[in-house]
Amino acid sequence: MTPIIVFGAAGRMGTRILELAAEDPGFEVAGAVEHDGHASLGTRILNGKIIITSDLSALKGKARSAVDFTTPQATLAHLEILSGWKGTAAVVGTTGFSEKEKGWIKDFSRKMPIVMSPNMSRGVNLMLRLVAESARLLDGYKIDIVEAHHVHKKDAPSGTALALAGQIPHKVEIRSIREGEIVGEHTVGFETEGERLEIKHIARSRDAFAAGALDAAVWAAKAGRKPGLYSMKDVLGG
Repeated sequence: MTPIIVFGAAGRMGTRILELAAEDPGFEVAGAVEHDGHASLGTRILNGKIIITSDLSALKGKARSAVDFTTPQATLAHLEILSGWKGTAAVVGTTGFSEKEKGWIKDFSRKMPIVMSPNMSRGVNLMLRLVAESARLLDGYKIDIVEAHHVHKKDAPSGTALALAGQIPHKVEIRSIREGEIVGEHTVGFETEGERLEIKHIARSRDAFAAGALDAAVWAAKAGRKPGLYSMKDVLGG
């Protein structure tokens, strides 16, 4: 059994991760965390078994993995604390970090295992490989990326779109759409005279991301896992 802490417990992703973990006998929910002043603090969740808290000190030593889907500033503060604990790994699904902030995360990973990915779904991580291979084989094709998310998403382009662009050896145009309650859609187009190829991923619910985050939590917490900065590619064995 893997005991976990979830940061951003009242958010869309945090809520679903907690629900899936509570349904899975392979997990124990050790804590649910929100920031100081959040309206959900003190709320009992998961049939009253867990109280949402902002007191991290009370959770020290209770979890082998901490899953974080919050904001860059909050995630960095959490990692600074977690890096001082022993035996707790981190899974970071937060996006929107600057290059400088990514450097700080790299520093924290010298003290603990951190799995960091802009998208935890297995389908998207397969898409990254397909895009890289297609870009290699379709040299000379014009490539474009379109990503669409709900109106509440703050960063644009999405972290996933940037990761997809990172598989392509030249700069590509990324178009971002924020509309309604779209969970997440990413399309990479390869076009030349006479044909167009599209590789597309549609997330129909947050379960794909939540399940991937829990897979990463188990992987990162495995006995003997060395400190380091890992990705979902490592988790999925690729």
